[in-house]
Amino acid sequence: MIEISNIDLSFGSHRIFSGARAAIRNSDRIGVVGANGAGKTTLLRILASETVPDSGEILKPKYATIGYLPQDGAALSDRPLAEEAESSFENIVLLRQRLADAEAIVASAPQESEEYADAVGQMCDIRQKLDDADESKVRPRVEAVLCGLGFSKSDMQRPCSEFSGGWRMRVALAKLLLGSPSLLMLDEPTNHLDIESIAWLEAYLANFRGAVLTVSHDRAFLNNTCSRIFHVTSGRIDTYTGNYDSFEAQAEARRQHAEHAAANQARMLEKTERFIERFRYKASKAAQVQSRIKMLEKIDRLEVERDDSKINFRFPPPRRCGQTVLKLEAVSKAFGGLRVLDNVNLRVERGQKIGVVGVNGAGKSTLSKIIAGQMKPDSGSVELGLNVELSFFAQDQSAQLNPNNDVLTEALEAASDERRPHARTLLGAFLFSGDDVFKKTSVLSGGEKNRLALAKILLKDFNFLLLDEPTNHLDMLSKKALQQALKSYEGTYMIVSHDRYFLDPLVDDIIELSPGRVRYFKGNLSDYAERVMREKYPVLRPSGASEDTQKERRRKKAALRESLYKLKARVREIEASIAQTEKSVADLELEMSAPDFFKRGAQCAEISEKYSCQKNLLDSLYSDWDKAQTELSEAENA
Repeated sequence: MIEISNIDLSFGSHRIFSGARAAIRNSDRIGVVGANGAGKTTLLRILASETVPDSGEILKPKYATIGYLPQDGAALSDRPLAEEAESSFENIVLLRQRLADAEAIVASAPQESEEYADAVGQMCDIRQKLDDADESKVRPRVEAVLCGLGFSKSDMQRPCSEFSGGWRMRVALAKLLLGSPSLLMLDEPTNHLDIESIAWLEAYLANFRGAVLTVSHDRAFLNNTCSRIFHVTSGRIDTYTGNYDSFEAQAEARRQHAEHAAANQARMLEKTERFIERFRYKASKAAQVQSRIKMLEKIDRLEVERDDSKINFRFPPPRRCGQTVLKLEAVSKAFGGLRVLDNVNLRVERGQKIGVVGVNGAGKSTLSKIIAGQMKPDSGSVELGLNVELSFFAQDQSAQLNPNNDVLTEALEAASDERRPHARTLLGAFLFSGDDVFKKTSVLSGGEKNRLALAKILLKDFNFLLLDEPTNHLDMLSKKALQQALKSYEGTYMIVSHDRYFLDPLVDDIIELSPGRVRYFKGNLSDYAERVMREKYPVLRPSGASEDTQKERRRKKAALRESLYKLKARVREIEASIAQTEKSVADLELEMSAPDFFKRGAQCAEISEKYSCQKNLLDSLYSDWDKAQTELSEAENA
């Protein structure tokens, strides 16, 4: 449907794209991934015609329409919520206006006039067109989408200006979904959504008729919504089939293949250079030396892309504390007439790993601040257990950095006496190396500020960790590092987050906050999300989905196990062939490196031909391994 053809783009000396190519097909579900600054958002802006590339073009049919949701900056009118969302149905809005104009003429013109007769005819014609466009279904569709994104029925007549920035982004998202463009582009859509709204959006996109292009750091969202991945890297757009987990496996296989090919080339180049150096001044070898020199000049040197920049840290061992870490009794909190927390009772035991979820405005951050002592409840009591040392990461923690401090000073001011000597080393683990520690906090990016805020936590003494949306602005590698550190942490923690992939392996209990009540669930965030979706949207599931009987589920599981067994056997078989062929290639290279190799005449040609065949076979085996590994990854994630 849409082709990205040889795009080049640079900002000053910084190259974003160099001959980038890709294609977007009808009904594609594509996740756009890559390092911060690689050009993911720029790609969306180019497709939306908001950024013009230096060269290359975007080829698309005339009928194709594109809808783009940026990360922020949603522009809305001051109309009521439902009316603003309905404006996405441009044809119906226009017909309604024409109908209102015709009705005004009928109400004011004399019945015997020609103007009156024309207006009556127009009214009949417009009403027929509205019926054909299912105008009566517009408001129910609008309300269904808005409610799915977290709005209530009572919000429908509220002016859009009354909503906060996050809720205004939801309105913009609703308008895009209702507009049903040929290509829907979403830049970090889950940033402004809670877990229920994310689950609803996943189900909605499963039935969306157009193509979807999504930039996101929410791994679970990408896994659940994408069947292709665009990896933006080094000015290119590399395409992969499958979801994010499949992409990771394929990318690692490609990297290993590239490393192997580069190593083989390096060995060949080294042998050739040794030959040239050895016989450079020998007249009888002059022709061979010159031939090899020309060959070296023509060879494209293989380079393996590396990105070793990642956070690497562990939480300090916690000090022993009492069995009860936290106890809340009848805690309530209201802001004006809005009652956020109502009679909340909570007990946290030593070693518990708890996730806290709830719709926006349910009081998650308020509860966190009350527990941390940064906010007093209107009533009730909050009690930390014996020898409990609490460390709190607030959702706006990065905004609390002192802009006048440099990175090192900010860290030292937060450190306990015992940990101050380790501050510089710890900052290095969080990618603040060399002169980076002397940068003012005011010039740090959002990701750098969050990394510094996390580093400050590690410089304190604690055995109870309270984290409010700690993964905001963190890329995939940083999230993974934080997740690994929490997995090995032996203390107690509560984490407010809607990031399922991050939270699922970390928590055993879920606390759900909602207006007027608190609910407790055993299990992780995915277990909770599945249960809530069954409760709230029993009919909203991907088209064709049905409830399998236990017998059918057992049959499917058995078939999957058999398929996995065959795929794993196939991968092992190919790997054995690769090892055998690599040995053959290495043996032939050793033989070809002999000083008298080129004197062997017919034997030389025969060995060279065999070497070429073995190299081609090795490339084919690597391709087969990539394909088999991809099929295995997709089957394991099914």
